[in-house]
Amino acid sequence: MNAADIAAQVRTALAEDIGSGDLTADLIPATNRAEATVIAREPAVICGVAWFDEVFRQIDPSIRIDWRVRDGERVSADQLLCTLHGPSRALLSGERTALNFLQTLSGTASLAKRYAEAVAGTGATVLDTRKTLPGLRLAQKYAVRCGGCSNHRIGLYDAILIKENHIMAAGSITAAVTQARALHPGIRIEVEVETAEELAEAVACTPDVIMLDNHDVPRMREAVAFVAGRIPLEASGNVSLDTIRAYAKTGVDYISVGGLTKDVRALDLSMRFRSR
Repeated sequence: MNAADIAAQVRTALAEDIGSGDLTADLIPATNRAEATVIAREPAVICGVAWFDEVFRQIDPSIRIDWRVRDGERVSADQLLCTLHGPSRALLSGERTALNFLQTLSGTASLAKRYAEAVAGTGATVLDTRKTLPGLRLAQKYAVRCGGCSNHRIGLYDAILIKENHIMAAGSITAAVTQARALHPGIRIEVEVETAEELAEAVACTPDVIMLDNHDVPRMREAVAFVAGRIPLEASGNVSLDTIRAYAKTGVDYISVGGLTKDVRALDLSMRFRSR
């Protein structure tokens, strides 16, 4: 993500939280200064440093933040992540928004790391999906990369994924792929298949990727054997940490997991203040 995108996300989040002003922070004398520390309460992969920094930059650029970790770094429970110094009011006003970004993105990165480790050595790549939190897609996809997984398409505009309803509307896989190439030459085309007949038709159309939707492990092995490396294959549907390695060992090239960004649990972080 670029700095402008991060700044825009932070502005929206601060407007949502602070609105016309922080009424509680107004209770603190304007001249008061404080030191604050952020602690990880559980093992994790950190992500979201730039968003955290941007929150306090927009509230009060005089705040100094000294980081002990970087994005993508593993941390242990009770580890110090950073120390902040600045006006008490500004630190208090930015606390929740800054932690929201850091907790959510670190939670995404931490889950991605678990999935990446689950398929290690199989040759399969774990991909995210478009099942992201509204307004945080690019941020979460960055967090997925920090955790060691990879990104699928960013949105509806950068790649073509022909799914069941598209096939029904177009009349066939062949018709849909033909139209895709005519309208958008050079754009990556992926086709979702549910049956052996659809797989055979998709292979004949030679898309860039074929998605095996809701195939169990035996059917996936059969599909891999049939395609025999002619076209990259992606497994999708009902994949969990308990099942992903079995899918990966079938020989598929990619496994997409909506839960990477959809079912994320925020990392447990704590910010503690000390007056100066």
